[in-house]
Amino acid sequence: MTATERAQRTAAADALCASAYDDCGGPEVGAALVAVGGYGRSELAPHSDLDVVLVSDEGVALGEVAEKVWYPLWDSGSKLDHSVRTLPEMVAAADGDLKVALGLLDLRHLAGDPNLTLRLRTTMLANWRRQSRERLPALHAMVRSRHDLIGELAHLSVPDLKEAEGGLRDATVLKALVATWLVDVPHVELERCRQSLLDVRDLVQGRAGRATDRIAPEMWSDLATELGVADARAAQVHVRELGRRITHLSRLTWRRVDGVLSRPVSVKGARRPSLSPLAHGVALSSGEVVLDGKVKAADDPLLLLRACAAAAEHDAVLAPPTAARLVRECPALPEPWPAEARQLLVRLLASGRGLLPVWETLEETGALSGILPEWERIRLLPHASAIHRYTVDRHVVETCIEASTLIRNVSRPDVLMVAALLHDIGKGSLTEHSVAGEPLARDIATRMGFEESSVELVATLVRWHLLLAETATTRDPDDPATVDLVASRMPSVEALSLLTSLTEADARATSPKAWSTWRSGLIRDLARRTRAVMDTGLAQPDVPDEVVDIPKDVRKGGVSVRVEPAEDGSRVTVVALDRVGLMADMAAMLALQRAPVRAARAWAQEQYGVVVWETADEHLDAAVLRQRFEAIVEGRLDAAGRLRPADAQVLAPSVAVRPEASAQATVLEVRAADRPGVVYLVCAALARLGIAVRSAHVDTLGPQAVDVFYLQESSAGALHDDRAAQAAHAVRAALTGEDVT
Repeated sequence: MTATERAQRTAAADALCASAYDDCGGPEVGAALVAVGGYGRSELAPHSDLDVVLVSDEGVALGEVAEKVWYPLWDSGSKLDHSVRTLPEMVAAADGDLKVALGLLDLRHLAGDPNLTLRLRTTMLANWRRQSRERLPALHAMVRSRHDLIGELAHLSVPDLKEAEGGLRDATVLKALVATWLVDVPHVELERCRQSLLDVRDLVQGRAGRATDRIAPEMWSDLATELGVADARAAQVHVRELGRRITHLSRLTWRRVDGVLSRPVSVKGARRPSLSPLAHGVALSSGEVVLDGKVKAADDPLLLLRACAAAAEHDAVLAPPTAARLVRECPALPEPWPAEARQLLVRLLASGRGLLPVWETLEETGALSGILPEWERIRLLPHASAIHRYTVDRHVVETCIEASTLIRNVSRPDVLMVAALLHDIGKGSLTEHSVAGEPLARDIATRMGFEESSVELVATLVRWHLLLAETATTRDPDDPATVDLVASRMPSVEALSLLTSLTEADARATSPKAWSTWRSGLIRDLARRTRAVMDTGLAQPDVPDEVVDIPKDVRKGGVSVRVEPAEDGSRVTVVALDRVGLMADMAAMLALQRAPVRAARAWAQEQYGVVVWETADEHLDAAVLRQRFEAIVEGRLDAAGRLRPADAQVLAPSVAVRPEASAQATVLEVRAADRPGVVYLVCAALARLGIAVRSAHVDTLGPQAVDVFYLQESSAGALHDDRAAQAAHAVRAALTGEDVT
């Protein structure tokens, strides 16, 4: 639906309301029917409600008139939100409720006394302007709370066109801020984005057949067709660009509001612009970084980076007109960059939270293409994994912000910050992104003027930025091959230190789950072990199995289950007479309790089997677990039937043997949809083949679980090739439901 069509629909709705009022003989003087906007409600869309008020002067009775107006509107099928109030009651309601005040800023006359509507509108605007300094802090808090709850339209995996930051509510708030006369926004640009978002919402609601503001993933292809763009990716970019533009305008405007509110209400004498010098050619004026008027942009290719670094370090706004002027007038940076340019970029990247608004200004003004043209390949690119909070480009900026807090931990902060900027630059192609990103990072670092050794260091970090996280969460830390794998990828201890900090920054920028206490402990422990091996040159010593006390009940043929608190979860130690299938029964016990398994380590002690399970459940009860285990062993509980795999899976499970992962055991890697019972199904299938599971390591991020099992023959020793292939086939069959007994 176009803006013209929306205006026609609004006019038709207005005419319907006016007709209902006129037909019932409503008063021509002292009463009026008006339409108001709710907090964030915009032009009427096909599935919007009618929000109308029958307002009157004091002393004008409207009881019978109201019913005669509402019934025709209800009969027409309109979803009606209505009320009857006097003008003083309207004023009082607006004074007492901020959302009501916002809605009344955009009221429309429908029928009745136009002078009353004019008085109401004038009163609402006058009160809003008079009270704005007192009411805007509460409005800002309300807006921030909504943003924190919903997220950003530009980055949400399921965008909310109305409630998200950068959505239609924010467009309405910006109009309310302009109505205060304290600040201004680019009206044409704001209205263009608002109308375009309304167009998208109309298409979404038409496709859904109901009132909705959320774009489900399956809608993007249809939206692409209706928007006339190439594909689903182009449709996403279109919508996210609109959201990002409104977000940028909103953040900039709110910072200007804060600046106005922090200044005295009245200042005697003429007010002159105040310029506080920040760097050569750059000054601060009213909270915004501008040029000082003494420098010629055409003579200084570093001026843009200098202004950016100054703005970010002082947590100030880089004035968009200043950025746009620098884009037009500054000459291109020479290649390779001079050392000062590289230092300015690093200062910008390491500035913390001040980086985000400056980076947004660079994107909105087109300045970023001159600094990093490769950015276009990841701009507004959605992540394939739902675990990510942001699109790829925003994730990269957040990674830089997180890395800025870690620069004191490394000897080369400049390398860390540039690697953080480039770690995902290879995304957007069919090649694995760390592989694709390595040559790009090498070229970019060379263009930035790094010496050859630093270029290789940046490229190495980009190539292996997932190494620590993937290895720590899916390999046995006690197996010497695990440490050897990491050490073989790192050219130096310095590189390992940088990789450790980059891994932490990347994970923190992804989501809280990606840097939980459990995951961070695994990663730091692997880095510590690897550093010890690299420092000494000696292989990691074998870690002997723990020796536990065998309880009396176990020696009499029973089972012992002990639960202890652990980081973000519980540690469950189970001891029983060793036998084939023991670990599978234990896995079923935990799966039926819906306890997420993180890792398991098993060993034989005398004739007993000992298994230590690490779980993410903090509230496990040892007595309940023991009862479940005994019911499974005695056949009173059908674990195989209750944990049978789903009939249909979105993706078939992947089962692969990883011969490079260990010299002491056969490593089986299983990737499957995350669901209770995967560890049980694997262990049960292996038990039927008489294969022992020495340890298991489970990593789940988003909808996929990556489970790694270290296998040995019952008589000890790794499996030969035929047995390993047989094990992989059996596990695959069990996970697809082909062989569950």
